[in-house]
Amino acid sequence: MALPSERFRDPRSTEYDFIGSIMVRCPGCERAARVVQAPGEADGTTLLLFRPRRLVCRGCGLSRSWSGRRIALPHGTERPARDPYFGARLWLQTETRHGWLWAYDLEHLDLIRRFVGATLREREPWYDTRRTKTLVARLPIWMKRARNRDEILRAVGRIHASVLSG
Repeated sequence: MALPSERFRDPRSTEYDFIGSIMVRCPGCERAARVVQAPGEADGTTLLLFRPRRLVCRGCGLSRSWSGRRIALPHGTERPARDPYFGARLWLQTETRHGWLWAYDLEHLDLIRRFVGATLREREPWYDTRRTKTLVARLPIWMKRARNRDEILRAVGRIHASVLSG
């Protein structure tokens, strides 16, 4: 049984704050790869979400580019999640009895771990911040329930173990 931390304060992060470097499963060799912003192609007029991206694998040398205008953000936990640009399976995910637990990168996973492990969860009132759709507020109900805390923290541990082995 995991020891819960005492307090979590919502940093008001959104899903978009974690798409700078997404850990995925390489379509070529099934090892860990990354989807990152393409170097030297950032201009001030394009939204961060739609800037050109590259999928890069150090295992097999695969490199793909994306500069489209359509993305498919994962939503729901009933099936494995995929990255929004290339559709590659996310590396940081595992299945629980309630659904799939996934994260874009280790920082995203750590935010989920800190939220789930906290016995006191605080956030600013929606009318004070003007940000009603933070990542923590949009987590599924089964992740927010205290009775599922141990199971989710074990799942986060499995995901961390996959990073060390991959």
